[in-house]
Amino acid sequence: MKNLTRRLTLGLLLALVQLPASAQDAASPGDATLPPPPTPLAVPTGLPHDLSPWAMFLAADNIVKAVIVGLALASLATWTVWLVKIVELTSAKRRARSAVRKLQRADSLVQARQQIDADWTRDGPVADLAQAALRETERSNDLSAEGVKERLAIALSRIEAEAGRDMARGTGLLATIGATAPFIGLFGTVWGIMNSFVGIAQTKTTNLAVVAPGIAEALLATAIGLVAAIPAVIIYNVFARAIAGYRALLSDASGEVLQHLSRDLERQQKAAPAGRAAPARSRWLAAE
Repeated sequence: MKNLTRRLTLGLLLALVQLPASAQDAASPGDATLPPPPTPLAVPTGLPHDLSPWAMFLAADNIVKAVIVGLALASLATWTVWLVKIVELTSAKRRARSAVRKLQRADSLVQARQQIDADWTRDGPVADLAQAALRETERSNDLSAEGVKERLAIALSRIEAEAGRDMARGTGLLATIGATAPFIGLFGTVWGIMNSFVGIAQTKTTNLAVVAPGIAEALLATAIGLVAAIPAVIIYNVFARAIAGYRALLSDASGEVLQHLSRDLERQQKAAPAGRAAPARSRWLAAE
C-alpha cells in the first residue's frame, strides 16, 4: 500500500513538471502566425534639414521658386535704378547750381547765355531756360514787354516740368516694387504653407522635423519680399526729396532768367528815343 501511494505521488509530480513544457510546445506553432508588431511611420528623408536660404530655395516648390526669383530680380532692379539715378541726379544738380551762379553774376541775359555756353553747363535745362528767353524775345519783335514776360513765363514753366519728368523717370518702378513686393512674397508663403499641410496629411505625422522645413521655405518668400520692398520705399522717398530740390534749383534759374529779361527790357526802353517804343529784340540782336 505504501509502495502504491509512493508511486502515485511520484507520477503526479512528474505530470506537473511536464505540463508547462507541453504547454509551451503547444503555443510555439501559434506564435509564428501572429502579425509582427507595428513599426513606427518612416520619416521622409527628402525634406531639407539644411535650413540655409540657398538649401531652402533649392528644395522649395516651383511656384515658390518663381516668386523668389521674381522678387530677387525686383531687388536687382531697385539697386540698378538707385545707382543710375544717383549719378544722374548728382551731375544734374551740380550743373544746375553752376548755371544758376552764372546767371546771378551776369549783367544781362545774353552775357549769362554766353557764360553758360562756355563750359560743361551748356547741355543742362538752365541753358535751355536762357535760350528760351532769347528765342521768345526774337519772336516778339515790336510787341509789348508785358506780353513777352507772360509768354516767357509759360515757356519756362514747360521747360521746368519737362526737366522734372525726365529726372523722375524710373522712380515709378521703385514705388511699384515697394507696394507689391510684400504681397507677392505673402503669396509665396501661403502657397508654401499649403504644400506643407499637404505633406503633413500624406506622411500622417506632425513631427517637427517634417513640418519645419516646409514652413521655413514658405517664410523665405516673405523675407525676400521684404528685402525687395524696404529698400525700394526708402530709395523712392530719398529720390522724391532730391528731385524736389532739383526742381527748386530750376525754379531759381527761371526767376533769374525773368529778372534778366525784365532788366534788359527796361534798359531797352530807356535807351529808345522819347515817344518811340524800341523793338523787343533790338538789344539781343545788337549784343549778338
